Amino acid sequence: MPGDEAGKRAGTLGNTGFAGFAAAPSGNPRSVTSTTTSQQELFRFLEDRFACAQACTECARACALRASLVEPDGTEKQELVRRKGIMCAEVCDATCRVLSEQNQVDESAIRVQLEWCRQVCLESAHVFDECPGAEDGAEASRACARACDDFLATLR
Repeated sequence: MPGDEAGKRAGTLGNTGFAGFAAAPSGNPRSVTSTTTSQQELFRFLEDRFACAQACTECARACALRASLVEPDGTEKQELVRRKGIMCAEVCDATCRVLSEQNQVDESAIRVQLEWCRQVCLESAHVFDECPGAEDGAEASRACARACDDFLATLR
């Protein structure tokens, strides 16, 4: 019967008319809707990487601003604040660029960059603590160091 033939064809070909492309059931497949441990780890990795890159960007901005507010011909202490601010801004900017690259840098290089950034940020925060009006730079530096620590923990 012609009707039976059409029914058989619809069953094997689905609604698309192509073998193997039967209409999918409504909703997402189970593999998409259930979150596995590896997917959760990947999500955490990406979130921590992004948070670290954001913290580095904020720190670079705050440190560059702090450095720009110091007189170039100031006291030795002011010069130290200026140099640390510039160094911290450059290291944070470089770290953000490393974190923004996709698969172009191996994990050990990322670790070294994060550890360097963390150390420079902590040193800068310590110097900024000694300078009145540099509280924003000190806090941004500490936040960046914490974000680097968090992302390093994800890598371990």
